[in-house]
Amino acid sequence: MIFNDVLEIKNGRNQRRVENPDGKYPVYGSGGIMGYADDYICSAETVIIGRKGSINNPIFVDEPFWNVDTAFGLEAKREVLIPRYLYYFCKHFDFKQLNKTVTIPSLTKSDLLKIEIKLPCLSNQQSIVHRLQSVEQIIDNYYQQLEKLDELVKARFVEMFGDPVENPHGFRKVALSELAEIKIGPFGSLLHKEDYIEGGHPLLNPSHIVGGKVVPDSKLTISDKKYDELEAYHLHTDDVVMGRRGEMGRCAVVTSEGFLCGTGSLLIRTKGEVTADYIQKTISFPSFRKTIEDMAVGQTMPNLNVPIVSKFQIIKPPIEVQKRYYEFVAQVDKSKIAVQKALDQTQLLFDSLMQKYFG
Repeated sequence: MIFNDVLEIKNGRNQRRVENPDGKYPVYGSGGIMGYADDYICSAETVIIGRKGSINNPIFVDEPFWNVDTAFGLEAKREVLIPRYLYYFCKHFDFKQLNKTVTIPSLTKSDLLKIEIKLPCLSNQQSIVHRLQSVEQIIDNYYQQLEKLDELVKARFVEMFGDPVENPHGFRKVALSELAEIKIGPFGSLLHKEDYIEGGHPLLNPSHIVGGKVVPDSKLTISDKKYDELEAYHLHTDDVVMGRRGEMGRCAVVTSEGFLCGTGSLLIRTKGEVTADYIQKTISFPSFRKTIEDMAVGQTMPNLNVPIVSKFQIIKPPIEVQKRYYEFVAQVDKSKIAVQKALDQTQLLFDSLMQKYFG
């Protein structure tokens, strides 16, 4: 069968007429909820597919909703197709193969309606959905366990070191320059447009620091030769890379070699009296971020430089306190490794089932 036989596609519309912060119905785009409205277009248990932009990220919505004009609603004809079975099919299907544009990925209604879908009987569809939901629930539980372990570490940090600005334990504070070497990324004159390639050594600018993690862009990289020329700006394992403009306090510990500190970032290299992890957690702490915002210069966009960052007042806890904290972290890390291993195995099972049912 094809989509045209088993579902109806509901076009999205501009939400301005129905938008209401206190509205009863969510407004969805291809990336998720964008607001609320007083009316809806799609009924409950409809699958959202992006018409433009994010076209390969299906969303299952179990309540009535309004979809914006960049998102399609796929409503299953329930006499032949179970809505969540459609959702799992869409999760497996590669919608990018239907994209015909070069700039913004786009889908057309006519192309979607031609998609072929194998449909077992309703009872078999329900069995497949039940199996996949069961495995997905286990995966979600593992993710929740990992989140709780991360929260446990954060709580322990506050318990042992306190708020890094208030310093409730009365530990000694020192300038960051006493604990680490600080260097700004290379000036723009050292890097030119022709230096950038794909698949080389990634630059780490503020946009490549997300949620305290390094998220490099394979398209913003430099060659081995250029990387060697800029040796002074190499980032090494256990360095901290910190954005110096825009969102203050955005920083991450570097966990592997081969990165270059970007023009918009700062390199912070511990001298050994505290860990890179401790520096990162301190700088990204909410109250400390507020302090950095007050120290930053620039009327349009907050900006940091080496003199400002050097003056950051950092709590220097006694070695024995640091040791106890990292012994605790090591124990939690063991638990995280075990949970991650179970998560990876369960994800492999889910992927194999998706391939079995829809591949």
